[in-house]
Amino acid sequence: MIKPRVTMITGGARSGKSRHAADFSEQLSGGKPVLFIATAQESDDEMRCRIARHRSDRPPHWHTLEEPTSPARAVAASDPAFTVVLLDCLTLLTSNIMMAMNEQTESAVQAAVEGEIAQLITVCQSQGRHLIVVTNEVGMGLHPMTPLGRLFQDVAGRANQFLAAKAHSVVFMVSGLPLQLKGDDNL
Repeated sequence: MIKPRVTMITGGARSGKSRHAADFSEQLSGGKPVLFIATAQESDDEMRCRIARHRSDRPPHWHTLEEPTSPARAVAASDPAFTVVLLDCLTLLTSNIMMAMNEQTESAVQAAVEGEIAQLITVCQSQGRHLIVVTNEVGMGLHPMTPLGRLFQDVAGRANQFLAAKAHSVVFMVSGLPLQLKGDDNL
C-alpha cells in the first residue's frame, strides 16, 4: 500500500529531474499505471517537439491529463485507482497561472499558485495518493532583465519553498544524479 506522501524533485534545466521522477513513479507504483499531470502547452513548434519527446518517454500504461492551471481539480475528478500522481512541472504551472491572471499583483499571483499547490496536496492525501512534483530551481541562474521575468522568478522561487516545506522528501538533481535534501525515501 502506498502512503499518501509528497515528493519534490528539483534542479536546473536538463538536470535529469523528469527522468528521475518517472523512474521513481514507476518504482513506487510497482508497474501499475501512474497518473501524469502535464502542465506544458503547445505554444510553438519547439514546445510541440518537447512535449512529443516527453510523451514518448512515458510508459504506455500511464495515463496523462493535460492541465495547465488546475491540476487539483483534474486529480480530484480522476480515477482513484491511480495511487501515484506525477506533476511535471510546477514551474510551468506557475507561469501558466501567472499569465492567466494577467496583470495581477505579485501577492495575488503568489496566493493563487500556493493555493493550487495546497489544494493538490490535500486532494492527493485525502485520496491516499503519493504526489511527486517536478520543478525547476529558478534561483541559481541569471537574474531576469524584465519586470515580468523577475516576477516569475520571485513567485516560482517562493512556490518551490512552499512546496518544499510541505513535502516529505525533497531531491535536488545535478547532472543526472539525485541529492537527497529532505526525507529518506531513497530516491
